[in-house]
Amino acid sequence: MPRFAVREIRSKSIINRVQGMPFNWSINPYRGCRHACVYCYARPTHEYLGLGGGQEFEEVIFAKINAPEQVRVELSRRGWPGETVVIGTATDPYQQAESRYLLTRGILEAFRDFRNPVSITTKSPMVLRDLDLLSELAISAEATVCLTVTTLDERLWRLIEPTTAKPKKRLEAISSLVDRGVRAGVLLSPILPGLTDDEGHLEEVIAAAAGHGAQFVSSNTLRLGPGISEFYLPFIEREFPKLRKAYRDLYRGNYAPGFYTETIQKRVEDLREKHRISGERRPIKPAMAPRDQQLALFQAA
Repeated sequence: MPRFAVREIRSKSIINRVQGMPFNWSINPYRGCRHACVYCYARPTHEYLGLGGGQEFEEVIFAKINAPEQVRVELSRRGWPGETVVIGTATDPYQQAESRYLLTRGILEAFRDFRNPVSITTKSPMVLRDLDLLSELAISAEATVCLTVTTLDERLWRLIEPTTAKPKKRLEAISSLVDRGVRAGVLLSPILPGLTDDEGHLEEVIAAAAGHGAQFVSSNTLRLGPGISEFYLPFIEREFPKLRKAYRDLYRGNYAPGFYTETIQKRVEDLREKHRISGERRPIKPAMAPRDQQLALFQAA
């Protein structure tokens, strides 16, 4: 993959209000992501900058160099509610550029000083670099780290997340975080139809999460849509051509239909119960038998 470039920008605001999520506030210190995950739902955001969501999303990274100081300004405002802020909702706050810019570390220093709860979503064990700050936050406010683990199959991992750390390294990071009092767990997301949605794949991740002391496992199924489908579906046609028709039948819109997501969520819930690990989703009734039969499109491919 060609060398990536980082463009430095300054943002007028850093803490963003979000809707339709289980949290109200988010921060993304970077735009674009070097991880190059084939399923990334943030790819369309580069189009707002006049860039493509494919190769340019992976190679042209924007670093919000004033993020740490701007966070302090916003946390100090009289109307700030002191709620949990999630770092890394769109692009990874510990992607490769962080080793140079230290923006995420600067942001965490601000949260520590203001004793404001924070949650981080990442695929990188680089989060352990900031274990000192996170352990302090865990005492004075609250700190949660979600390590995304999509699969433990190394062949598949190299195809779908080509420049990320090995999944086993992410699991090892969870053990280190928990040992220091930081709430940590696995985000099993996205669950990819026909690739990682079978019970064997799911149980391998959930069992490994439990074995590394993860305090929770949450999950989401794949979302497609404009700017994502154009990148992900050609990948499926190229690498897994037998799944092409199944995807076309399942994704008539941006989301897989309810029968599929409910069945997968129930499968995950059962595995969490089996391995005695908590999750954020409530048990969901299994799909009806005729709909279950449609899942065989993927299992047989």
